[in-house]
Amino acid sequence: MADNLMPSPTGRLFAVAIMLAGGLLVFCAVLPWAGLQATSELVGAGVTRDVRGIDDTFGVWTLIAGLVAIAFGLAGLLTRPRVAALAALPGALATLVLVLFVTDSAGFQDRVSIDLGRFLSIEPVIRYGWFAALASSLAVVLLALLALARRRAR
Repeated sequence: MADNLMPSPTGRLFAVAIMLAGGLLVFCAVLPWAGLQATSELVGAGVTRDVRGIDDTFGVWTLIAGLVAIAFGLAGLLTRPRVAALAALPGALATLVLVLFVTDSAGFQDRVSIDLGRFLSIEPVIRYGWFAALASSLAVVLLALLALARRRAR
């Protein structure tokens, strides 16, 4: 019975992986998420203005969700690995917030899109930071569910 109470090395590994994915989610909150890109074929150049994740309320919520995921992973590492499975909640919240960032009507750059042919084209773009944050939030959810499923299988 004492062996059942001892945390397994696999459970600790999931807790560490959740902490790393949560840390990556925190890091992705400071990366560029969106931007406004203006290009002109006549001039042969373009101008871009980027918006970082933490420049928006949705980015701050994502940052907080990443910190909470790290805390759950650390708690799972120090106590019981099944506590790390609670990181699925902030991971799912971060995923929802990231989708809302893109779909919100009052969202990034007010969805300006102007196309004047070769003269000028202005459009909103989603940057690499948003995609990395989405992948990180999904990784937190997946790892948390795997930690729970692994614990249930024992």
